[in-house]
Amino acid sequence: MTTQVKKPKITPGSSSGGHSRILDSQNTIFMGDGMADLFHADMTSEEIAPLALAIFHLMDQFPVTMRSKNRKGVRVESGRVLDNEYTGPVLEKTLAINEVIREKPTWGPYKGIPVICSPLRNSKGECVAAIGVIDLRHTGA
Repeated sequence: MTTQVKKPKITPGSSSGGHSRILDSQNTIFMGDGMADLFHADMTSEEIAPLALAIFHLMDQFPVTMRSKNRKGVRVESGRVLDNEYTGPVLEKTLAINEVIREKPTWGPYKGIPVICSPLRNSKGECVAAIGVIDLRHTGA
């Protein structure tokens, strides 16, 4: 005799602050804030590399950098991770001020090239990681 296990259903959360809720068969919430909990300040370069590579492919193969707040991250170019202990000035500034930044770094491998960097926030709105895209359209590269 086999026992069937009912899978929980996921419902969009409007009354739950915009977060999805995962409900069991009795409509009892048994998990937290969904996607916001996937990102945290201690993510390793191995954990963030798949997301950085996906963004690289979405952004017409422009270089992508990403790191978490407490650990160095990755630098992606040519479809592969070139550095898995990466940080840069725009990533660090984004982590510090929790805002989108568009500027040319003054040091590092992208010195003088426009970078757009965005924070990744947890469910409390705290910046736990930063993702940067290097805008090669303005370099002649």
